[in-house]
Amino acid sequence: MTAASAPGLPARPSGRNYRLLTAAAVITGLGTHGALIAAAFAVLQTGGDGGDVGLVAAARAVPLVLFLLIGGAVADRWPRHRVMVAANALNCVSQAAFAWLVLAGEPQLWQMMLLTALCGTGQAFFNPAAEGMLMSSVDRERASRAFALFRMAVQGATIGGAALGGAMIAAMDPGWVLAVDAAAFAVAGALRAFLDVGHIPAREPGGGLFSDLRDGWREFIGRPWLWSIVAQFSVVVAAVGATESVYGPLVARDDLGGARPWGFALAAFGAGTLSGALLMTRWKPRRMLLAGTLCVFPLALPAAGLAVPLSVTGLCVVMFVSGVAIEVFGVAWMTTMHQEIPEEKLSRVSAYDWFGSVAMMPVATALAGPVESLIGRDRALWGCAVLIVVVTGAVLFVPDVRRLTRADAPAVVTGRGADRPLSTDPEGSLGRLG
Repeated sequence: MTAASAPGLPARPSGRNYRLLTAAAVITGLGTHGALIAAAFAVLQTGGDGGDVGLVAAARAVPLVLFLLIGGAVADRWPRHRVMVAANALNCVSQAAFAWLVLAGEPQLWQMMLLTALCGTGQAFFNPAAEGMLMSSVDRERASRAFALFRMAVQGATIGGAALGGAMIAAMDPGWVLAVDAAAFAVAGALRAFLDVGHIPAREPGGGLFSDLRDGWREFIGRPWLWSIVAQFSVVVAAVGATESVYGPLVARDDLGGARPWGFALAAFGAGTLSGALLMTRWKPRRMLLAGTLCVFPLALPAAGLAVPLSVTGLCVVMFVSGVAIEVFGVAWMTTMHQEIPEEKLSRVSAYDWFGSVAMMPVATALAGPVESLIGRDRALWGCAVLIVVVTGAVLFVPDVRRLTRADAPAVVTGRGADRPLSTDPEGSLGRLG
């Protein structure tokens, strides 16, 4: 049984759960995007270098990788809204402690790494639960538009959060930005406590947590379109993460004039994602994954722009373009997951998706500083751009990435089963395993 076919599921994106999820995501988005900038500049403010910025970023990513799969299994076993609230509480406490340390004096590197790791742990449990909760709150007919509207609201918060964060850091201590993020997690967690999970069918008794993980793995590995794109994004996310978490702030400090221009560049990326989400409220590409994958190529532009480096205006332009492109992919990807994955396995499959996508992030951010010292910042940035282009081109060779279609799209058959939605082809290689 899929989310779209389960009786009793909300039938429109304007439902109560959808509104609560959107409002909470907007609030945390306003705080988090400024806090990411603040964390990098807090490290630099204490005399740290690019390697230290990379270590703090890696400290966030390591527990995210380690606990994601467990977080997905937990979210499919227990009420998802309770998992989300608990994760928000942990994020609130860790960010508040980080803010206090920065405001009270010079925090030690190990302290910043520890608190950032706690924040990453909260995200590991939150992300699969949140994605499963959102997907179970809309029906198939409205899924694409609902996801686009949700992402448009969140990316609107990204614009404000990044711009506000950059402006606040330029005017005051980064610790105040971290304090705002802690308050945002507290408010968002309170909203998510009111989510209703009564519409989600009761889970069948299972064989335990590890049995759930194996079941999710079978669901994941049996779909070539799924694991191939996740493998692609393990490289893409690592390259983008190293660019934005480490090299971007360093280029901003050395060549662009400090935190404010980098905040503007990140805000331009947010404006691009907002525009891309607006586009996807109207455009419903028949071959979802093909359209989405083609839009991953522009993610190489920011790394190339920083390598040149472009002026602040030029960097904002390429960040805007990449934002539009990734939002097209994001809506197409969420719609595909909603269409193809059974509701009761959404969080587990989402966890494997997140795990694969961020698995290389800790290595990339930790090595970004040493790689810069070894080959130079410009070459490191060009290397990130080339990696994104190569792995994205490779995934286009997977037939299912090119041929998967929306379930409500008219079939155009040019060969044996050429353009049928995968969910209606149970005898094919991508038939559901669960």
